[in-house]
Amino acid sequence: MDTAYRKIDVDAYDEDLVTEEELYTHDPRSAQEVLAEAQSKATQARSFLTRGDVASALKLLLTSPPYGPSSSALDNAKSLTLSSVIETLSSTRTSEIASIVQSFDQSEQDWLMKYLYKGMSSIGDSNSAVLLNWHEKVIHLSNFSTAILSSKLTPSSMFAHFLICGP
Repeated sequence: MDTAYRKIDVDAYDEDLVTEEELYTHDPRSAQEVLAEAQSKATQARSFLTRGDVASALKLLLTSPPYGPSSSALDNAKSLTLSSVIETLSSTRTSEIASIVQSFDQSEQDWLMKYLYKGMSSIGDSNSAVLLNWHEKVIHLSNFSTAILSSKLTPSSMFAHFLICGP
């Protein structure tokens, strides 16, 4: 059986092919600047958490988050921000989640949802209940308007969304 056809890049012949660069506007900051800002925000978020101000810590982390094509410094900034967000979410009482989510604007809710999906797809079972609680509140308080447009949805994040929202 001839399998040479499997080696053909069919996307090369697609006129409507969307590249990664066309999906979003690039962050004007350099990767090193983004990493330095992420480290600074992580430190500030921890100080907010020690004072018990979870809403301010999350707002800080969800404002101008790191994004863009993969590089070593940018990947470090993304993982640092993700771990800071998960740490913040984990330190919140369940009764406070609704009021915190209601204080966010649409953009902050969208970024929070992206971090929830990323957290569900990348961590073990240790924080899954916390992330699902946050996911439920964000979905219901945003009236299902929080949209995730990602080509990297994993089966675990899609399953979690299915459990909360239904088919």
